[in-house]
Amino acid sequence: MYSLVRNSHTRFFVYFVLAIQVLVSGCGSNTNEEANIQESKGELTIGLTDAEGEFVSYTVDVVSITLTRANGATVHVLPVTTRVDFAQYTELTEFVTSSMVPLGAYSHATMMLDYTNADIRVENAAGEVVQVSDIHDSSGNPVTSLEMTVHLEGRNKLVISNGVPAHLTLDFDLNATNQAVFDSNGAPSVVVEPYLIADVQLQRPKAYRLRGALNSVDADNSSFEIIINPFHHPHSKFYEFGDLTVQTDDQTIYDINSQSFTGLSGLQTLNTLPQFTAVIVLGKFEYNPARFVAREVYAGESVPGGVLDAVEGSVVARSGNMLTVSGATLIRSGGDVSFTDIVTVNIADTTLVKKQLSTDSHTIDEISPGQTVCISGTITDNDIENMQMDAANGVVRMKITNVRGVSADAASSALSAYFMMAAEHFNDQPAALFDFSGTGIDAEHDADPANYEVDTGILSVTDIGALTPVSVFGFVSPFGAAPADFFATSVVDLTKEPAILTMNWTPDTYHPFSEVTGNSVTLNMTNRGVFHHIGRGGAIVNLASISPPPLIRGVESSGWYELEDKGPHRVFYDFEDFIAEIEARLARGSAMKRIVAQGYFDDVSGTLTADTVSAKLK
Repeated sequence: MYSLVRNSHTRFFVYFVLAIQVLVSGCGSNTNEEANIQESKGELTIGLTDAEGEFVSYTVDVVSITLTRANGATVHVLPVTTRVDFAQYTELTEFVTSSMVPLGAYSHATMMLDYTNADIRVENAAGEVVQVSDIHDSSGNPVTSLEMTVHLEGRNKLVISNGVPAHLTLDFDLNATNQAVFDSNGAPSVVVEPYLIADVQLQRPKAYRLRGALNSVDADNSSFEIIINPFHHPHSKFYEFGDLTVQTDDQTIYDINSQSFTGLSGLQTLNTLPQFTAVIVLGKFEYNPARFVAREVYAGESVPGGVLDAVEGSVVARSGNMLTVSGATLIRSGGDVSFTDIVTVNIADTTLVKKQLSTDSHTIDEISPGQTVCISGTITDNDIENMQMDAANGVVRMKITNVRGVSADAASSALSAYFMMAAEHFNDQPAALFDFSGTGIDAEHDADPANYEVDTGILSVTDIGALTPVSVFGFVSPFGAAPADFFATSVVDLTKEPAILTMNWTPDTYHPFSEVTGNSVTLNMTNRGVFHHIGRGGAIVNLASISPPPLIRGVESSGWYELEDKGPHRVFYDFEDFIAEIEARLARGSAMKRIVAQGYFDDVSGTLTADTVSAKLK
């Protein structure tokens, strides 16, 4: 069977993304002598996101984000150091700041991370959460700070023009840049190999999240304005991070002080709230014209940690009205945020239950193991080993849940009326951590991760073959009601998702390719380093398990192939020219340190067709 692992030696994609949205209007600052020159400016809105994986927590300080113009002038676009847990941004891009920047072309972007007070936690083979204190690079040097730069050239050229929206996404892919390694005693360390990916064309768009304080509502134009307070920054009336206008429509769902609304009635209710009320918006960024459109709006008491304590995580077990929530983020009513492995939560018939994207009434009977939740209540025991919450008079919000695994074989699928899969991870946590007792109409029908039954409704899954890596999104069945075990809102065939291949060698090698044939190269797996895998939608393929060895092929049309070596970097648009230059430099004494390739991976042939490749020589 095709096995999906979040990298058994480390943790997940994690996949971290820094998305930069360029709009028009706003305020901000730039450095260098040009700061004293009056210039036309355009508004730059920045967001951070991440991808799924085995890192339970990856919290570091983002010290700065800097753009450099073609003439060498620099523009700082992050007003203050911002603490970010990248592991919490799997499916979202979070708006970070909106600031004025000079119009013109920008040659590269740089992000500085500070690991001095890093809080990195990974899951070991037993599913236990352990904290990492040993953070080093591939040469064994301790990592205390990290500067990553991506060049903005060719198809990734960033030009900010007056009245013309632009977009840039910077991917700090944790799967491609971080590996957790356990020694013989089970002690973890993290190897960091910095790498940023640029995307100007919005090829991998995600849902966006905006946090901040309500500034004003314009009901006539179906919009409202938010003062940005990203991540868990205290909600403030000061425009330190800038502001952003949010567009709404008749489909926008509102959760205001735990009351549900849709469309205009929600916007009108939002207009009755005091200025600077805490708000969280989920939506999407659209062009023609450029705008952020809200899908969901949470305001007032509906914002986690606003009035009550809040716990966000996955229900791993239920016994009566007692829930066990794992992988939890604890948000105290005073605003403090921390990671807590396990929280026991007491619910009751008096608990208000809400469901993402729904304005219907719901009950505690619908809360079942596997479900992602955000629970508001009161912490009654602060003991980190025995943390407890009383939510009898609180609120449980059931959030869209992700289950990742492999579709069943043909024989198993024929035995069920549902889409069958072997579920390996629920919300990036191993299925082995979950106790599904009581989920079925009787014990015989309790949910079984090895034979997980998904009701896909009107979704078509006819194109998904047997033993195919898949990711389903939706909600688990009510407690005691399975089968089906899960109701899907979407099903993703991971073999059709973009992939990132990461390979390094230890020590650096003079022979990275075992074969070069025309427009393709076969990777030499000898002396492979800790990075030797393909990440795709959170699923990891170990390159060492592929036979024959994996092959990278260039695209037929113009690609983007970057070569880093001593001195200035070079960019090629033809893959054969790119490989020829690498071989010429290897012949002159350079050695290959790392190669990272983006494209689409064929599981049958073991071939990655890459439109972007970065090779680092030393």
